[in-house]
Amino acid sequence: MQGGRTRDGAGILLFLVLAYGIASLVHFVHNAVYLREYPNMPASITATTVYGAWLAVAATGCVGYGLYRWGWHRIGLLVVAIYAAFGFAGLDHYTLAPPSAHSVVMNVTILCEFVAALILFLFAARGLFIQARGASRAA
Repeated sequence: MQGGRTRDGAGILLFLVLAYGIASLVHFVHNAVYLREYPNMPASITATTVYGAWLAVAATGCVGYGLYRWGWHRIGLLVVAIYAAFGFAGLDHYTLAPPSAHSVVMNVTILCEFVAALILFLFAARGLFIQARGASRAA
């Protein structure tokens, strides 16, 4: 990508990274605060481990976006895609108990995180595809 397209792509990417980051933070905070109300959560999980996990996930997103902005587009998009894929893990709540066992707020935070992650993942995957296609045409 060149010129304005890189800046536009970076702006959209930043928006999507932040949107997923916010949705993820809301879910993780709700999870930490109401941890014992989430059905069948393992006793070994604490609020501290929930916050620590979010920090690790968020750091991955920051690194990915930073790499992209510093011109390492492919690796940055790959790391962002990995970051987004972490958002799919929220659906693991439904392996412990069905949606009907969760409160409305629990379901909303889980699904908002998943949808934001999916949109970001698809955007990053599309960028990787475009990058790969451009590289194959240049060869």
